[in-house]
Amino acid sequence: MNITFLGTGAGQVTKERNVSALGLKFDEDKKWYLFDCGEGTQRQIIQSSLSVEKLDAIFITHLHGDHYYGLPGLLSTKKLNGSLSSLTIYGPKGIKKFLESAIDLSEEDLGYKLSLIEYLFNDEFFFEKFSLKVLALVHSKESAAFYIKESTQGKSLIIAGDNSQPEILNKYLHNLDLLVHECTFTQEVYDDLPEKYLHTTARDLGITAQKYHVKNLIVNHINPRYNKKRTLNVEMIEDEIKSNYKGKLFIANDFDVYNLSTDEVSLL
Repeated sequence: MNITFLGTGAGQVTKERNVSALGLKFDEDKKWYLFDCGEGTQRQIIQSSLSVEKLDAIFITHLHGDHYYGLPGLLSTKKLNGSLSSLTIYGPKGIKKFLESAIDLSEEDLGYKLSLIEYLFNDEFFFEKFSLKVLALVHSKESAAFYIKESTQGKSLIIAGDNSQPEILNKYLHNLDLLVHECTFTQEVYDDLPEKYLHTTARDLGITAQKYHVKNLIVNHINPRYNKKRTLNVEMIEDEIKSNYKGKLFIANDFDVYNLSTDEVSLL
């Protein structure tokens, strides 16, 4: 399976990173699946190898704008591109009201079937190539992780939304093939914040991934303060994780594409 990162930043768009979105595509499957849809995601898709026409379903981790404000534009773009295949969106309570209001107020006629499913924690959904279970996280707003199990070769991964306690996923982390998880701060920066936010630090993520023998770890949702023009940079996040985690680690950038084959992840 391949994972394409369409947005890897936290909270706001920057010159280096768009906000949260990633695409998941399984081998020998023409369809693909979108996880989160921050503002500008439709433009990111256009610049990737993915296409709106082949998008089959969207999964939203939680209702903070940097994870779902891109939905109305993407839905309209799908119609403008002449893609009239049905689309299903899975999201927390409130996603239906948000999208129905946006479509109604703009008097939008999508021209295709749009299904909106509001999930509950521990719900399970089954697809041709995989199964998906919704797991609860710890954040300032209800946030979910998606535990995905491939139907044929049995590879497993978790795509997590915003979360301050990676340990909460412990039941599903043992020998997990791949964990995709936010890492918004290094520990020192977090400790110095006058106001604390419910996000993961590099130290805590590394400790948890090592404790449960996670085979591969891809980090996203990087705070804008870690960039090429400041004294703080992503290498600091990488170093802090590596000091606690001995598995295979990647810090995702926009448009990175990773392949998970057997139990090894590689950057394409």
